[in-house]
This record gives sequence, C-alpha cells and structure tokens, in this order.
Amino acid sequence: MYNEKDEKYLDCINNVAHVGHCHPDVVEAGAKQMELLNTNSRFLHDNLVLYAQRLQATLPEKLSVCYFVNSGSEANDLALRLAWQYTGHKDIITLENAYHGHVSSLIDISPYKFQQMACAEPSQHVHVALSPDIYRGKYCEDHPDPATAYAENVKDIIEQAHKKGRKIAAFIAESLQSCGGQVIPPVGYFQKVAQHVRNAGGIFIADEVQVGFGRVGTHFWGFQIQGEDFVPDIVTMGKPIGNGHPMSCVITTREVAESFMSSGMEYFNTFGGNPVSCAIGLAVLDVIEKEDLQGNALHIGGYLTRLLYDLKKRHLLVGDVRGRGLFIGLDLVRNRDKRTPATAEAQDVIYRLKEQRILLSADGPHRNVLKFKPPMCFSREDAELVVEKIDQILTDLEKTLGLQMSEAVISENGHTKRKEPSDENGLVHPSIGSSHKNTGTLPHDKKTKKRLKT
Repeated sequence: MYNEKDEKYLDCINNVAHVGHCHPDVVEAGAKQMELLNTNSRFLHDNLVLYAQRLQATLPEKLSVCYFVNSGSEANDLALRLAWQYTGHKDIITLENAYHGHVSSLIDISPYKFQQMACAEPSQHVHVALSPDIYRGKYCEDHPDPATAYAENVKDIIEQAHKKGRKIAAFIAESLQSCGGQVIPPVGYFQKVAQHVRNAGGIFIADEVQVGFGRVGTHFWGFQIQGEDFVPDIVTMGKPIGNGHPMSCVITTREVAESFMSSGMEYFNTFGGNPVSCAIGLAVLDVIEKEDLQGNALHIGGYLTRLLYDLKKRHLLVGDVRGRGLFIGLDLVRNRDKRTPATAEAQDVIYRLKEQRILLSADGPHRNVLKFKPPMCFSREDAELVVEKIDQILTDLEKTLGLQMSEAVISENGHTKRKEPSDENGLVHPSIGSSHKNTGTLPHDKKTKKRLKT
C-alpha cells in the first residue's frame, strides 16, 4: 500500500483487506452492482440467495441459516439475541482478554475492554473463563492435558452459576484469540466446553470475525482446527468478509433460527444483505478460490513461522512463536524462564518498523505480542523483509539491554517444549490434522497468482 507521497508500505496487520488492498475484482464487482441497483433487503435479490448458498457451502451442513448484517459487532450482538431466545437463559461465559465488539452488550462480555475501566466488574450475567493459553495461562505446554483442564474451568463456572440460581445461555469465544495475544486453543478444548455448555442448556458461539475465510491455511474456518467432530451452534463473521466493505454475517442452525422467529418480533436489517454487499462478498470468495489464498496462507504462513522460530534461536527477547497459517504471534519477553512480558520492547519494535514503512502491531493483555495477520496475498519476499527488519531491531535492543544469547540457551531453545514446524504447514501444534475432508475448504488445484498489492 502507498501513502499520499507515493511511498510504499508493507502491511503485516490488516486482516480487513483480506485478499489485498483495493483488489480490482472486488472493486469492479461492487461498482457494477452499484451502477445497476442497490436497495434495502426487504426487496429480494438474486445476489442475496447466491451469496448465502456460497457461504453456507463452506460450513458444516447443520449451519444453514444466514443473517446478514453490517459489522462484526452487529453480528455478535445478534448472536447473543439468538442464544437468549433459543435457550430462555441469560448468562454468558466469555474468555479472559476476549474482545467481541464495541456495542454495550459486547463490552459486557469483553474483558479486554471492560477491565480497562476503573472499578471494573463483570455484569452479573457474565462469567469469565480462563483463556486456554498454553504459554502464559494456568495450564501450560508441560501440562498432560491442557484442553481438559481448561474445559473443567468452564464446567466449574457453570456449576457455580447454577448454585446461585443462574442459567447459561451461551459460551462465546474467538476460534483463535486475537486481542488476547494470538492464543491457539489446545485441540479438544472446544469439544469439551461445548459438551459442558450444552449439558447446561446453553449453546456455543464461535466468533470468526478475525480469523475466518481461509486465514488459518489448513481450513477455511478457525473452529475447524479443533476437528471434524466439533460444530458450533452459531458462527459470526465480519472484517475479511467484504475486503474492507462494511458487511458481516451470522450463520446458525435451523432450530435456533426458528426459535428466534417464534418470538413474534420480526428481524429486519436495512443494509444487511443488500445487492452491493452480496456482490462484493461473492467477489471475495471468488478471489480466495481463484488465487488459492487459503493455500498461500498455509505455505507462506508456514514459511513465516519458520523464519520467526529462527529469530527465537538468536534472540533472548523472543519467548514464544505460535499461530496457524497467516495468524501468528511473536511473544516478546524480558526473561525466558519467568516469561516476563517485554511490553516496552514490543512497542519499540512496532515504532521502529513503522519508521521503515512496515506496519505491525502488538496485542495481548501485556501488549507484548507482535501479531501477524496480513492480507492473504502476503509473499515469501514480504515475510523475509519483515523478519530481517525485526532481527535488526532486536539485535539493537538486546545490545542496549545487555542481553546475550549463551550457547546453553541456544541449545535449549529458550525453555519452551513446543515443537518447531518442519514443513510449510505452520503447524505449531503438530497433533492437529490437516485433512481437507468436510473442512469447508475451497479448492487448491490452481497455482497462486502473484499480484502487486496496491
């Protein structure tokens, strides 16, 4: 991308421009439909039906009813309404450091936001579960079964709520936590949580606003990493769905949708599912398939992950590398044994990269995790450039801090037991399968087309 002075920037963080900034196919689709007709969704249009069919085809069969809205916040707010109506319950379980949107109902279930306020306390109907973080959480990579341990925490929350006469409507989580610090839940966690929540009469909401549409590489949706035996009751999506055009969607089961209709209150959204938005959404899906961007996320994401692991071998400031596809976190630490967050150093890296026209960001509860979620047309050259610059910056910082990598530390590779990837799949958790059977993936039989990013 370029600024007003025609200076080129490398974008490593913008997961909204999913298929590349101003992709000509997406721009053309929107402009053509706008020239022809745009109206509210009380008037049916072929684009609405065609897009719903295309989108549903990427998901498990039971997720078959689409509600089109205009932002990720709108999508998650509607998901809560669906859960409340379907279950007849009120309480919501959310995760530590979660962020699900900016409207009032979502601030209530977003510790990432409400914990910043003075005297912050969750609403009575909101329960905060442990983030399933195996690097910084209560149960780390050396635990024999972190998935079960973290799921038991959710079970305990449900039992405590029941003792107080409260009932659970839903558990909501990003399929991979973004603002929480690029956290990848251990395999099996969602299945176990869903069982506990459904046994309590609640449902499972998977928030794919940040990580959907092929970003994880092996699958089209982040929740599919957990395995074919896991299907949420509601999936929400946003950001990448329109490549910068404001649109989003909630997809759920027929049972949940019929319960919502039975409330007697008609649901209507003026702009949700309008012809222009659906034309753009269709174009985004076409580009993902035509340019094999899911395959690109798999291979380039794996390459970038390996480059970052090489950084870790050379720099004490790097505590952990984690991610899937083109969704990767680099956790910076002042002390590897104590895993002390290197917050100031992370900010320094961000600012120095910006001076070199490379855009990256830091997040997590300590703002020390460098997060990579670039447009899906990210290339090997892009990966090499950003890692080269980070390498130089970390070298300067460690010299200033007096940090030096000893031979012993190099051989131990920084205390972590996480297995390094040995191929281009970026499989930080090697137990996760990469089969495309029933995963909602788009075809990968065409070679990725390299396109100059505007």
